[in-house]
Amino acid sequence: MANPEKTIEVPRAQPQKETMLDKTTRVVRLINDEDAHKRYEKSAKLRKARFEKEADQPVEAIRSKSGRARSRR
Repeated sequence: MANPEKTIEVPRAQPQKETMLDKTTRVVRLINDEDAHKRYEKSAKLRKARFEKEADQPVEAIRSKSGRARSRR
């Protein structure tokens, strides 16, 4: 065992203070994450509504809408 009187304590690193750049970066990331979450929720809601709408339509009605390439000259 090591002699307790001769052990050297390593000073722990003090956490650095948050700079203005760090604060700004943190806030911008929070805002961007919130916006991305809102966009994802909106897209999921619209996708679900589209799938429900398409499920109610007959298959022929869906196929006739995609006939754009045939009418082209």
